[in-house]
Amino acid sequence: MSLVGDAEPGHVCPDNSMMTGPRGLSRNPVGMLTMNSRILIVGAGPVGLVASCLLVDAGIPVTLVEAASELPHDLRASTFHPPTLDMLERFGVVDSMIAQGLKCPTWQFRDRREGVVATFELDRLKGETNHCYRLQCEQWRLGDMLHERLKGQSDLAEIRFSTKASAVRQTAAGVELDVVGPDGTAETLKGAFCIGADGIGSVVRKSIGAAFDGLTIPEIFLTLSTTFDFREAMPDIANIAYLSDPTEWFVLIRTARVWRALFPVDPTLSDAEVTSPERGEKLLQGAAPRSQPYEVLHRTAYRVHERVASSYLSGRLLIAGDAAHVNNPLGGMGLNGGIHDAFNLTEKLIAVVQGAPLETLSRYERQRRKVALDVVQQTTLRNRAILNTREPAARQAYYDDLRRTVDDPAAHKGYLMRTSMIQSLRDVATIE
Repeated sequence: MSLVGDAEPGHVCPDNSMMTGPRGLSRNPVGMLTMNSRILIVGAGPVGLVASCLLVDAGIPVTLVEAASELPHDLRASTFHPPTLDMLERFGVVDSMIAQGLKCPTWQFRDRREGVVATFELDRLKGETNHCYRLQCEQWRLGDMLHERLKGQSDLAEIRFSTKASAVRQTAAGVELDVVGPDGTAETLKGAFCIGADGIGSVVRKSIGAAFDGLTIPEIFLTLSTTFDFREAMPDIANIAYLSDPTEWFVLIRTARVWRALFPVDPTLSDAEVTSPERGEKLLQGAAPRSQPYEVLHRTAYRVHERVASSYLSGRLLIAGDAAHVNNPLGGMGLNGGIHDAFNLTEKLIAVVQGAPLETLSRYERQRRKVALDVVQQTTLRNRAILNTREPAARQAYYDDLRRTVDDPAAHKGYLMRTSMIQSLRDVATIE
């Protein structure tokens, strides 16, 4: 079982200049940086891979370092929202993702005992997106496709697996990233900028001196993947369903191959107790009793955090995805928000490499940090509140509000614009 620990802020990098440009960087008459324009990227998850592809497509060389020996194929996030699919179309991967995944045109809030509270219909987003559905497709499938794409552009993309980043700093000539390779050899990589897409324990975030304040949700989240089709027990269930209960809420998500069930578990239990087959069987039988035991193909448990970095950049060091913000998975916003970070950041970074002032990058922080605080965190926290609120009056108020929303066409669409993350993308585009 992997229980993710808290990340701790690190030391402050000595160069925090964001005025006229990094020390020692001159510009030629057409505005291009005269130094090595290679971008160093730490972390080959979806965020690092998307950023790498976008930069390479712009003709900018990248070195992508990843501590693991290969791309992981574990069952992490799997929900892709409509605007994320719109963005990913440029890579030519969406049709393959759809072929390997499952379109989910509706999703539900349910009461564990009473049944459906509200069903949201994503076809109400017609005209706002090319994809009026959530796509359930394991994130590693996207990772594999982007990796193959980068391997086909080896003149610009250098990918180093089994390479662990240990420190990063700014110098008069750019940035330096200390790494340890697969044979244990230490090396210092040099480039123009460094993007940290290296997760909750980000080396890059620590190097820019950003705090990572927030909270750790008390429960451990246990995810079980089962071959049982929950439509047999609940014929009216949507492919994505959040089941509210004052004692033990849970979430059911259907993929192309299995159903994934997420349960909150007592954090005082040992790792072995949390992931024991007996506990998984008890939870699943409680969700949908059946005479036969459940076949569980995969189980994982993890601690969940709600944290946003105090800063997303310092000079030529930048962070994105889980390195910048982490949240609970109730709403599928972590993976999507990280990909949105990558698109926003690289757009501005490409402009800087091509001659725009360095302070252009500060707009990335203003835009994407606001989304993390005002949209992602607030939405995921509200989803959790709806699911586990114990006070009857509060639960009824949540339910009444959801029912009013789905019954009002304008409110229904507005809710979907927010929860699918379309509205936040449009709102932050106006932030200078």
